[in-house]
Amino acid sequence: MSSNGINIAPANGKLGIVLPGMGAVSSTFIAGVEAVKKGIAKPIGSLTQMGTVRLGKRTENRVPQIKDFVPIAGLDDLVLGGWDIFPDNMYEASVKAGVLEKSLVDQIKPGLEAIKPWPAAFDRTYVKRLDGTHVKKAANKMELAEQVQEDMKNFREQKRLDRMVMVWCGSTEIFLKREAVHQTIESFEKGLVGNDPGIAPSMIYAYAAIKMGIPYANGAPNLSVDIPALIQLAKEKNVPICGKDFKTGQTLMKTILAPGLKARLIGLNGWFSTNILGNRDGEVLDDPDSFKTKEESKLSVLEHILQPQHYPDLYSNYTHKVRINYYPPRGDNKEGWDNIDIFGWLGYPMQIKVDFLCRDSILAAPIVLDLALFLDLAYRCGMSGIQEWLSFYFKSPMCAPELYPEHDLFIQLMKLKNTLRHMKGEEMITHLGREYYD
Repeated sequence: MSSNGINIAPANGKLGIVLPGMGAVSSTFIAGVEAVKKGIAKPIGSLTQMGTVRLGKRTENRVPQIKDFVPIAGLDDLVLGGWDIFPDNMYEASVKAGVLEKSLVDQIKPGLEAIKPWPAAFDRTYVKRLDGTHVKKAANKMELAEQVQEDMKNFREQKRLDRMVMVWCGSTEIFLKREAVHQTIESFEKGLVGNDPGIAPSMIYAYAAIKMGIPYANGAPNLSVDIPALIQLAKEKNVPICGKDFKTGQTLMKTILAPGLKARLIGLNGWFSTNILGNRDGEVLDDPDSFKTKEESKLSVLEHILQPQHYPDLYSNYTHKVRINYYPPRGDNKEGWDNIDIFGWLGYPMQIKVDFLCRDSILAAPIVLDLALFLDLAYRCGMSGIQEWLSFYFKSPMCAPELYPEHDLFIQLMKLKNTLRHMKGEEMITHLGREYYD
């Protein structure tokens, strides 16, 4: 620990990462970790594995890798498990998802075959386009939460784990609003016993994790942990939480482009976004109720970045449309088209066209890794509740109720790296730069 830094517990022993939902994203993440450990591939896109952090003045040339600067769990210490509504092991799930070439997956086949999902806490009411047989049976939602906890206890004992983290990689649930059942721990637990329809499966997993003192990240736009009851429980149990919705394809591009337009005070008349994708995510989002949840997540980004209340001449009247079309031939290789109508000096119109042929799970996998490792770091730092410094990874970042979420990717990255500097007692970097000229 440096002077004025945080006392960080060491990353000793095994870290279990448990994943509700073991489809394309989880299988790509798990296969990727195995491939990196074997030296077959590189962890491209992962800040914890490849990122650096500048310390002190530019003239000092201190730029360590993040994994050497803060004590992050090593890949060899990770033990992976999770739940799914289908019984496929991770080798079968990888082959079915079709994200990775079979020649790569075959090189790590034994390690993938050994990871088999536990039966999921699932209710088709919340994800109408999916149906699976590998599901838990229980009298009520509290019993489902207890079964999820039992799975984690068994996993911890069998694998001799020192710590655990949960990252939701399941599907987008139907749109839910905060209700009375979500307000307090007491009302929430009463709702679990009474099978309250306001409690979706992702909330059951989040509750089970937090109750056991396990950090939780929400990779979907579901309400999940973003309710007063679970935020309060996380504080009481000293558990770090974050979410929501992995920032991967089209929204990643928005959080790169929109700050640039705003920085140059270029106006916006409209932003039309459409996606075609054919994986399980696309199938789920073909249901209007699930799409509504995703749409809310995607639409909020521009509003918060552009701040039309401060720039009425530039951003008060733009049209923002988002469409997602399920198109099976495309598989996991999503295509996102953006048509951006902008205007510049004296109001003269211009256009930007973006055609992003991205691979959804390839962009999501390093996010799963980073969130798991950073949440474990936060836990060992004694940080609890909402971890706003991890906003970098999310479309709809959680934040305190009195705040608006920060969506600008570059501000988010500065926030993340300054948090790491703060942990180690290093000086915050403002990029003022006057000290080099005075």
